[in-house]
Amino acid sequence: MTSTSARVVVDLAAIRDNVRSLVSHARTAQVMAVVKADAYGHGLVPAARAAVQGGATWLGTAQVHEALELRRAGLGGRILTWLYTPDAPLDAVLEADVDVSVAAPWALAAVRAAARRTGRTARVHLKVDTGLGRNGLTPAQLPELLGSVLAAEAEGTVDVVGVWSHFAFADEPTHPTVLAQATVFREMVALVESQGVALEVRHLANSAATLTNADVHFDLVRPGLAVYGLSPVPQLGGPEAFGLRPAMTVDAGLATVKPIGAGHGVSYAHAYTTTEDTVLGVVPMGYADGVPRHASGGSGQPGGPVLVGGRRLTVAGRVCMDQFVLDLGPGAREVAGDRVELFGTGADGGPTAEDWARAAGTISYEIVTRMAPRIPRTYLHEEEA
Repeated sequence: MTSTSARVVVDLAAIRDNVRSLVSHARTAQVMAVVKADAYGHGLVPAARAAVQGGATWLGTAQVHEALELRRAGLGGRILTWLYTPDAPLDAVLEADVDVSVAAPWALAAVRAAARRTGRTARVHLKVDTGLGRNGLTPAQLPELLGSVLAAEAEGTVDVVGVWSHFAFADEPTHPTVLAQATVFREMVALVESQGVALEVRHLANSAATLTNADVHFDLVRPGLAVYGLSPVPQLGGPEAFGLRPAMTVDAGLATVKPIGAGHGVSYAHAYTTTEDTVLGVVPMGYADGVPRHASGGSGQPGGPVLVGGRRLTVAGRVCMDQFVLDLGPGAREVAGDRVELFGTGADGGPTAEDWARAAGTISYEIVTRMAPRIPRTYLHEEEA
């Protein structure tokens, strides 16, 4: 079945306002709104437009196809893309005037080859691994690559405009690795500049560092989660503490409402059993829609929270592929079609994405990005663009 009664509502005004707040936090640094993963599930093109209207001067995508889609949609300005394999369509990237990251020696060779084929000079950002242990050139690799970088600049195929890296513990601002990575980053930037490379931007700060660590803002910050109004450091404060508000609300209509007796098992494996005569409600959303199966309820473990009829309830029993069940309680008056809010801003007393993250033992990033494409998106305040 298709969960046509479910919907994801995205408030584009919230995205614009969140970016304005991030611009204020960034002070003199430019803001790159990271719109990877379909703008964290909010919709790539509408969210990107809203971010630019809010003051973002750069857009960032992990996947090459995302950057190309932004260009096809008419998004101008600077776009950086950074995660690709040797078969990536780099010719199309350069022809679309997209900045490209280089994180390995093979990537520099591939970008140079694409530049020769297209006759375009590639704007390159060198990705350096300052301690995350993920993508990027290590301090040992960078000196070996610089000779090739300088040769590429001399032949006009490459223009190195940036050096960047990513934190391992930015959500813990006082963690010793934060200072250590910043120190390594400065050293690697200095090495590149010592070879005569004129950098336009140096960037290290993600959402958490943008909000909590002005010392690492450099020339450009790259907020992602915060653009969409969620706190990257919930242990330090919710969205309101940083001038943000969640942009996504998810709800669905009840598909079935029925009375059932005490002692009745609910959903697969009867992980939940009714304790009294009650009313059950079926919500037509499940793990195929992005509702975490880990947020199932039963055996003393409360499930994912919802708001229905002004009441906070939790998932009763296992989350299924296309549906989950609520114990609406004795005498419940809900009928099929009544709305159930899974999460939103929290201003109405309902749950937030952070509440679902806690229920599922994960992070709010995963909750919003996993909302499936089969759920229709509704956009608010597009007319204000």
